[in-house]
Amino acid sequence: MADAVTPVMEPLEARLLRSAALRVGLVVPLSGVLGLVGPCAVNCAILAADEVNLAGGMLGRPVELVLVDGGGPAARVAAEVAELAAGGVIDAVAGTHGSDVRIAVVRALAGRVPFVYAPPYEGGGHAPGVYFLGETPGRQLRPGLDWLIDRRRARRWFLLGNDYVWPRLVHETARRHLRSRGAEVAGERLVPYGVRDFAPILAELAACRADALLVSLIGSDLVSFNRAFAEAGLSHPRLCGALEEHGLLGIGGDATGELYGAMGYFASLVTDESLSLGERYVRRFGPDAPLLNGHGQGCYEAVLMLAALASRAGTLAVPAVDAVADGTSVVTARGRLTLLNRGVRRQAHLGRADGLDFDIVR
Repeated sequence: MADAVTPVMEPLEARLLRSAALRVGLVVPLSGVLGLVGPCAVNCAILAADEVNLAGGMLGRPVELVLVDGGGPAARVAAEVAELAAGGVIDAVAGTHGSDVRIAVVRALAGRVPFVYAPPYEGGGHAPGVYFLGETPGRQLRPGLDWLIDRRRARRWFLLGNDYVWPRLVHETARRHLRSRGAEVAGERLVPYGVRDFAPILAELAACRADALLVSLIGSDLVSFNRAFAEAGLSHPRLCGALEEHGLLGIGGDATGELYGAMGYFASLVTDESLSLGERYVRRFGPDAPLLNGHGQGCYEAVLMLAALASRAGTLAVPAVDAVADGTSVVTARGRLTLLNRGVRRQAHLGRADGLDFDIVR
């Protein structure tokens, strides 16, 4: 691949320096509980923009990325993104961040520019100009729940997540599915961001005699819980909806064989598309770059999908893009992704942690 062709700038720089480029607001967490996924997400967006630029740009214009920290309070992130869009500083938005931030950004944008949202999400939330690439709870977690019910005889479940919209609706979906399988919820807790003392939760887990856990904690909270879990000498199967390679590294790996992640992409996927992405990523950023992971790879997909939507519509005007969105597709490390009802319908892979890597079991 050629040398870097994609400028990345801060919002203030973008406001001061006008250009003929097409600017994409890249909203990824650089701070807060999800800050550990930010560096890979930025790299993957740069890689995608490089490839779009080397192919002629978006709508014949070079792409530039305007980096917005999506790890702050939702209202603050949304206000910044909306100001950039209203001022004509950005022409589109792509990113990965919490659903609370996404909901605020969608409301603040009010359909001014297209917005491609990459990670797993809770479903619903459709609005003009918003396109979803991630899995909804049923497609993301049901295969893993079934696998653990069938293979590990997990009949009594403890549900643990952060207290915001995604875990709440994940748990709602899980409760329905577990009932349909003759399983039950033995206990449930939702906790605020930044919790560090998991001793009361571990005691509650032991008291309710759960067979397995569904963990909907994110980022550093997910890391902290799994560390505390291991230090307590517990070994229940844990199915995590936000566990990726950086989180597994932060935990220190796992040797129990009972820690599982449900994601649309793992770097250990052995397909031509996945291997090719890994090679291009290392060639572009070096062997010591942040580990490829599902959240980062989602940003790669989001930039490519924006380019595909713009090409098909011949514009980034939201009504025109909405009119042609269904059927728009891109080929990424997950294979071919095609929009239907402005979302992608794919099931997640179930990865079992094996040391510092994931062994894909389903």
